[in-house]
Amino acid sequence: MVNPRLVATDLDGTALRSDGTVSPRTSAAFALVEQAGATLVFVTGRPPRWMGNVAGAVRRRGVAICANGALVYDLHTERIVESHLIDPEVLSEAVGRLRRRIPELSFSVEYEGGFAHESGFRLGGWDSRDVSGLHVGASTLISQPCAKLLAFHRSMDPDLLHGLVDEVVGDLLTATHSSGRALIEMSAQGVTKASALATLAERHLVGADEVVAFGDMPNDLPMLSWAGTSYAVANAHPAVLAAVTHVTAANDDDGVAVVLEKLYG
Repeated sequence: MVNPRLVATDLDGTALRSDGTVSPRTSAAFALVEQAGATLVFVTGRPPRWMGNVAGAVRRRGVAICANGALVYDLHTERIVESHLIDPEVLSEAVGRLRRRIPELSFSVEYEGGFAHESGFRLGGWDSRDVSGLHVGASTLISQPCAKLLAFHRSMDPDLLHGLVDEVVGDLLTATHSSGRALIEMSAQGVTKASALATLAERHLVGADEVVAFGDMPNDLPMLSWAGTSYAVANAHPAVLAAVTHVTAANDDDGVAVVLEKLYG
């Protein structure tokens, strides 16, 4: 296999360890990619405000596709350089439909510069430690454009909830999930990790066959299907394991680094 000209990797559950850190081995493997002249892109569901530890580990080099493709973030300048947002009118219609169909849902939104959530929304991950998020009412929540609409259910199976949400608002938004909880992430129609990555690759004159991608959860599937070579880490969701061309070691065993060392070492 000719060394790929672009490496695209998910972060949580894939390139990051389960404690959210970048291991020294993985950091060194990322450096190998850049030393070889290839482009390294982080493609994540994370918002830019969660990118500080990753940016530091790679010396603030490169670009991150955040919020499942809705935001492109320059790690060097720490600025959003491209946005694909959901209009308030679409937000209002989507939330209204979902409340009627699944009344138990509670909602959160990710804006370009922060997040807000209803009082019943159970925060998880980094947001459970972030005091900057606002408790707001539904009308305020959907009053401005946002990168992601998130819907949380306290007990439903995530895959089942995803299917139901897609049935209700699939004509308005693109829904996926990645947390292992019954938490559905919705982007503007057609916005995925793959759509943003394809645009970025085209700007670098890189074809899909020159890209290797790594992932672990359903929100990675569009990207993994688009890339010429795709890897799942061993701890990936069953649907991801079934979709890729290769499987590497688990995230806690530096599976992404294992592959990058073979390709660029």
